[in-house]
Amino acid sequence: MAAKTAKAAKGGFETRPRGPVGVGVIGLSIGRAHLHGYAKSPDARVLAVCDVNAQRAQAVAQEFGAPHTFADYREMLKLDGLDAVSVCLPNYLHAPVTIACLRAGKHVIVEKPLALNAREGARMVQAAREGKRLLMTALNNRFRGDVGVLKRFIEEGELGRIYFAKTGWLRRRGCPRGWFGVKHLSGGGPLIDLGVHMLDLAWYLMGKPAPVRASGVTYSELGPGTGGYGVGWGEGEFDVEDLSVALVRFADGQSIQVEVSWASHIESDRTFLDVLGTRGGAALEPQLRIFTDQHGVQVDLLPGSPKVSGHEMEVIHFVNCILGRAEPIASGDDGLTVQHMLDAIYRSAKLGKEVAVGGDK
Repeated sequence: MAAKTAKAAKGGFETRPRGPVGVGVIGLSIGRAHLHGYAKSPDARVLAVCDVNAQRAQAVAQEFGAPHTFADYREMLKLDGLDAVSVCLPNYLHAPVTIACLRAGKHVIVEKPLALNAREGARMVQAAREGKRLLMTALNNRFRGDVGVLKRFIEEGELGRIYFAKTGWLRRRGCPRGWFGVKHLSGGGPLIDLGVHMLDLAWYLMGKPAPVRASGVTYSELGPGTGGYGVGWGEGEFDVEDLSVALVRFADGQSIQVEVSWASHIESDRTFLDVLGTRGGAALEPQLRIFTDQHGVQVDLLPGSPKVSGHEMEVIHFVNCILGRAEPIASGDDGLTVQHMLDAIYRSAKLGKEVAVGGDK
């Protein structure tokens, strides 16, 4: 049986008094990144991996020393000693599988986006609350070394009040294959795939203000294109956008501008995130830089930062939260707020006007 639990002082979920935490991973594509994180946590023990591809499951189990393999996650949930699960599946499976895991008494970290939409996400958050289990959203960029350094600059007030951020992830030809391009399976195109990362990161650095309004435009002009991204059955149905631009407004006057594409006629792929504050600004890509004034002159700083994997660090953090050593940096509630913003952008694009965030119909 799993070890006894003790209610955490904060967070509303029950923690384990000690390790090791027995974990399972469902979906072994991005799930491999989770497994590398568990392998680096001294308090985690990988008990099982689950994938519909039995050959891949066996190979990954052997690589990471997992004693059990499953093709059906429902059978895995019956495994004795299983405390926590990574859900690393296509978007349309996030909600049903996560809710099943939570109702089976497991803590869950689920890959981004939290769900297809905020209605599903709200059910996931409610299931975690009812079961007193931790639900974390795998927003791995929050755990990058350079992001941690920039977050400390902001929290110490060295950039003043952050009032605007501009961010994006643009590909020249990078439409994923398979389920990514099918709306009822993915929820959308590059906005929900790439934009979720950039919007969340800007919002997190800004201090997570309350979103109130969103305006968005989506295009599907170039189609699937080419590129080695994604998994699945190759070319086929494609009914999502290939480019999206948006502006999100917050209750205290702050705003975030987002641009994302899978296919666009640009020179080369690029990511960017710029934040502007009353005392200084910063650019995160391609290297963290701080722009400010000191002693009456303009000063550019190049802070060093740890070279760590955000994917691995978020999983290690997940284990530490289960053990009561930390409060979740990327909670299910955070993932739900980001989902509300994404939903509002898509709704705005459909209606052709600015809309309220949270009025998801």
